[in-house]
Amino acid sequence: MCQDIGDIDEWGSPVDKGRFLIERHLKEGTPIAELAAANGMHRSWLYKLLARYEAEGESGLVPRSKRPHRSPSRVADLFEDEIVRLRKSLEDAGWDAGPETIHEHLTQRHRQVPSVSTIWRVLRARGFITPQPHKRPRGSYVRFVAELPNECWQMDTTHVRLADGSDVEILNVIDDHSRLCVGARTRRVYQAAGWWRCSPTRSIGSAPRRPSSRTTGPSSPPPTASVSEPWSPSSASLGVDFKHSRPYHPQTCGKVERFHQTMKKYLRRQAAPGSLRTLQAQIDRFVEYYNTTRPHRSLGRRTPAEVFFSRAKAHPRLPSAPGGHRLRHDRVDPGGKLTLRHNGRLHHIGVGRAHAGEVVAIFVSGRDVRIVSEEGELIREFELDPSRDYQPMN
Repeated sequence: MCQDIGDIDEWGSPVDKGRFLIERHLKEGTPIAELAAANGMHRSWLYKLLARYEAEGESGLVPRSKRPHRSPSRVADLFEDEIVRLRKSLEDAGWDAGPETIHEHLTQRHRQVPSVSTIWRVLRARGFITPQPHKRPRGSYVRFVAELPNECWQMDTTHVRLADGSDVEILNVIDDHSRLCVGARTRRVYQAAGWWRCSPTRSIGSAPRRPSSRTTGPSSPPPTASVSEPWSPSSASLGVDFKHSRPYHPQTCGKVERFHQTMKKYLRRQAAPGSLRTLQAQIDRFVEYYNTTRPHRSLGRRTPAEVFFSRAKAHPRLPSAPGGHRLRHDRVDPGGKLTLRHNGRLHHIGVGRAHAGEVVAIFVSGRDVRIVSEEGELIREFELDPSRDYQPMN
């Protein structure tokens, strides 16, 4: 088979065309200009090769890398050390330290930053990341997300140990739509009555204290509750439906399960707490960072607080009053009072100036009156005194 001259040498290995032409010039005396013109090359390149040969011998004709000796804009020169420092500092503090998180931190410091894939390559080259080619791709999962913030909460307990080795429980409550941590409280043991006393965290300000329509909890109830017993006696009256997750199927409460992992990773980096108070302080610091600072991958690198407060909230659907009873909606006046007509007589009801301007639901059953906010929170419950025009708070 015919082959182009200069493709292989006498040993059968590939030969660079420039080396071939220099060899012809040296052995046959063919002028450089003639060789360049015949082979479509610039003669200056052949003169350069000839100079290398004269200075270095055969090694001067070996093809060299075209990579520049110095590249001022190369990420390794500008950001590599900072990427490594951020990785170490985030890991040491117990925070998420993936390429996406590091990219967000760099964005806050610089106008132009390397891409997430470039940061991944830097971490891989430094030995911080091991590729996992057999991992199931994220796109293959079918995800459920509530339409609105406060529409659905996920709650579950997890266990940690104090410095003395004793086991305690942490109840975490996550908003399904925004991943916001609505509550995170620790106790020695959680019983049935304790689940709905997990008040909202300080970092979410005026977030509602009840979900809109449903709450998804673990597949088994707390130790003191039966399977058929509602964990919150008042949840049904507030329009909240409590549902158990599927047994042996933690994916049903996947968001709160994943939150457990992130929280525990942080707690492992902290000093072992000696008391519930110390542990709660550590949890509060983590929740503040998680809600307001840490960018979340599933939220488009936004924080849970950004997503939660960016849309209108869902509110509980208040149940209808039983037959023969009354249900009316009214707005609290600037003085913190409502009016209610009973047996043809108008009564004024005090609920406090803190609720001025709020729209509330008034449930009347005979002389028993319950006043509930739009979020489903009980504001006041009392027995009406027909002999008094004004029904005071006390």
